[in-house]
Amino acid sequence: MRDKEPQFTVTDRRKFTAEGELREGEGKASESSPPPPVTERVKQAVSPPPSGKSDVLRAGLAEPEGVQLDEDESVPEPTAEESAQQRREYQASAHRLDDMVLKANPGQPPGAAMNFDRLVQSLYMTAAVQMGAGTAPNEQPRIDILGARQSIDMLSVLDEKTKGNLTEQEKRLLQNALFDLRMSFLEITNAIASSAQRPPQTGKPR
Repeated sequence: MRDKEPQFTVTDRRKFTAEGELREGEGKASESSPPPPVTERVKQAVSPPPSGKSDVLRAGLAEPEGVQLDEDESVPEPTAEESAQQRREYQASAHRLDDMVLKANPGQPPGAAMNFDRLVQSLYMTAAVQMGAGTAPNEQPRIDILGARQSIDMLSVLDEKTKGNLTEQEKRLLQNALFDLRMSFLEITNAIASSAQRPPQTGKPR
């Protein structure tokens, strides 16, 4: 018999809806301690974990109940055989996904394979949108300056970790992206600082 193709199931494990309300089954929030505002949740999301936690917690993974990890203990590295097998399974699963997309949208090719240029462009566009790029005319831009800073820092890490391993074209692309984003970031943060220092207007204008 032909084996059944695996079914893809997406499970939403978020505790809050897009409107910030608690989902059913997550328990009722106390009236005296409502959920923190969105700005507080953003700060908590970008804040580093407390010092002294294990490598698992620093990676954002929950520590299993009843399991205590020593400070010097780290997650074991997968073997070369395990990595190769996982890579083959991932590629096979990606090909099945491409086939499903192609069947659902005949004539539309699946997404292009990822490479260094597309990685830099993706992070660049993410940071640009977070700083208000692409806002429709006569519409107030929505700026996520903390998210933009994180995206720019990702490109900075990429720059540091790939030194001596890039072609001239890749290096030029990365440097130009960082230069443009940092200039935009400085303009926005300077405008925010200037607005904060400006004394409030009193009285009605003449």
